[in-house]
Amino acid sequence: MVKRSLQASLNGIQEAKRAFARKGWTQDNLAAEVNLKTRQPIWRFFSGRPVERHTFIEICLILELNWPEIATNPPAEFLELEEYSQPSVLHIDKLVEQVRSQRFDKIQDQCGILQLLDISRPVAIDDIYIDVNILESIASQQWVEITELQNLDPKEFDRFGLGLADQNQIPGTHAVETHSKLRVLGKPGVGKTTFLQYLAIQCNQSAFAVNQVPIFITLRNFVEESKTSNELSLLKYIRQEFLTSGILDPSVIETLLNAGRVLLLLDGMDEILHQQSNAVLSEIRRFSEKYHKNQLVATCRTASQKLRLRGFTDVEIAPFTLEQIRAFAQKWFVVFTKTNQKDGLAQSVEFIQKLELDENWQFRQLVVTPLFLHLACWVFHGQEKFPTKRTDFYKQGLDLLLGKWDEARGVERDDIYRGFLLPQKLKLLSQIAAATFEQGQYFFEQRVVEQYIGDYIQNLSSVSMDAESLQIESEAALKAIEAQHGLLAERARGIFSFSYLAFQEYFTARKIVASYNLQALEQALGGLVSHITDPHWREIFLLTATMLRSADSLVQLMKQQIDALVAQDDYLQEFLTWASQKSRTIPTQAKDATVRAFYLALSRTPHIASHFALASSLDQGMFLDAVLDDLLVECAIDGNQDFAHIHACGDALSNILGIVLDVGLHKSLQQLSDQFPNSSQSQERFQLWSQTNYSAWAEQVKMTVINYRNINHEWQFSSEQQQVLQRYYDANQLLLDCLHSNCEVTAAIRQEIEATLLLPQKELEDREWQ
Repeated sequence: MVKRSLQASLNGIQEAKRAFARKGWTQDNLAAEVNLKTRQPIWRFFSGRPVERHTFIEICLILELNWPEIATNPPAEFLELEEYSQPSVLHIDKLVEQVRSQRFDKIQDQCGILQLLDISRPVAIDDIYIDVNILESIASQQWVEITELQNLDPKEFDRFGLGLADQNQIPGTHAVETHSKLRVLGKPGVGKTTFLQYLAIQCNQSAFAVNQVPIFITLRNFVEESKTSNELSLLKYIRQEFLTSGILDPSVIETLLNAGRVLLLLDGMDEILHQQSNAVLSEIRRFSEKYHKNQLVATCRTASQKLRLRGFTDVEIAPFTLEQIRAFAQKWFVVFTKTNQKDGLAQSVEFIQKLELDENWQFRQLVVTPLFLHLACWVFHGQEKFPTKRTDFYKQGLDLLLGKWDEARGVERDDIYRGFLLPQKLKLLSQIAAATFEQGQYFFEQRVVEQYIGDYIQNLSSVSMDAESLQIESEAALKAIEAQHGLLAERARGIFSFSYLAFQEYFTARKIVASYNLQALEQALGGLVSHITDPHWREIFLLTATMLRSADSLVQLMKQQIDALVAQDDYLQEFLTWASQKSRTIPTQAKDATVRAFYLALSRTPHIASHFALASSLDQGMFLDAVLDDLLVECAIDGNQDFAHIHACGDALSNILGIVLDVGLHKSLQQLSDQFPNSSQSQERFQLWSQTNYSAWAEQVKMTVINYRNINHEWQFSSEQQQVLQRYYDANQLLLDCLHSNCEVTAAIRQEIEATLLLPQKELEDREWQ
């Protein structure tokens, strides 16, 4: 049976004391280095008394001594068991190879599969993993003036501070190769754990760090298992890991560590509860300093980066680029399409095509992290489209960040939000979003958001708090929202925003919808429609419409506000009256509003008919008016009697005759066409005709079209009226988009609104009396 204790020889004691003196330590210092609770084993060691063999070997290793030379007659069978620990007996490369072989299956099982959210079966990491990029500059540590951020376009909002705006990126493996001690930061769901698992697998398969042994540790598991011994020791934890792989010799790990042959991967610094974090950080620091030759990589959420590690370089995982999104989607649909690889590839192509549509730009802002990209793929896989009601997708995303993601991974967070329940957290976030959005603030200073939080806490609490206590509570709550949920993000030092503009818009809409009674809701909706001409509020209208149980009041208020935009301008009312009268002369199955929209758009320069949803389809009469209007526009261009241009006008008129059904109009246009010189005539005769007759001919064409078709009136709008009309068009388009957004509107109100779109004020009033 192997002897369990060792004792130092007289010569060994003298050698050990000399090594101890060189260190300049006390026995208490040495005991701490060996992770001993008392110094008694140290005293026994230097006294030549028996010491537990693991402790004996550890003391020798720390003092940089060869333990068999220090021990008194170590048993032969123990020397055979400990042969791994002697590089002089078996070369260190052979030891690495042997340990990697013994631990290969354990690492493959521990890190080689992923359990994706809401997916019932595990997925091989190689089947889904996409190489990540790393930002060497941490945005939240940079100094930026808030005025530099206030004028960002909404579509550029999510770019700042997330690695998409002028920040250099390097491959993740390159960052690990460059820095021996690396801390990888990232927001929730960005793929930090998966990156460490990937490194472990690549090392395990000799594709990366081929001369090292990979060790993957989930820090929350390390803390939990250390509770039984009441001792936080990475070395002992790793020894236990090795035992599960059949490596019984406790000195093997020390040999590897002293030779710098370990790739230690520590996952989830932010997942350790606050009361344990200092002890864990101290142990990581002590371990990394003691075994400084080894490669260490740790992960932590960006918001928890203040848990500093001396000697570690901080980097941050960059959001996915479009190419990475394409690659991930391709792998995802191939893995989860139940038919075959070809169908999976086809669906991934369709996913990307629809994602790149202008109407889905909000989704593109969210799917730059693997968590949300997986969610988007999952939803698309089930519905073969992106959800029409974006609120459903946002709610799923928020559920993940507010708890489901941690819950699925068994992560417990500190409860430092004053015990807020989920509804209270949602209400607080809604108040912050609405207050900042109302003031046009996508970015806000830390003191501002802390003030909003403080006001909420003060109103929530029945006990009055002094200013200092309230400030401490507010700051703690802000950090919790950032670190635990990732819903608020520090984009630069002291400057915060919602992590995605979509979430700020969602919470702003939620604040409106969650009004506590009918009167408050009506007041909130009234405040909302006052922003109907502000394009920044467009998404708030769409989200609010779909979140309301009944959107009747909202769309009615929108309609009233839109009509009021042009109600006081007589000239614009005349313009709307003409369009309404013209629309009634067109025999068509299209809705009256569709025809009105077409003619309003046709009468503006440049034409906007093709951009107005109501005017998306043309019947024969509308098509004729469109080509006639184009003809008149061409005829009105001063071509300086250009032969080709004038001849093109004549040819266009000849072509139009083929679609004119009105006998009188056809006869009049035919006579004008007959007046046009024959193309076979000489250019000189043609130029003579154009110089003497073309202007009068073009005017006759114009008057004929006006008389028969009532179009091409020369509306003379001022620049201010042009702007009002544009806002009027855009607001009507927004109203239509709300009606088509799967919102709950009663059939009668929907029909009334659609029937009265774009009508002049007089006709609206006449309808009220009917």
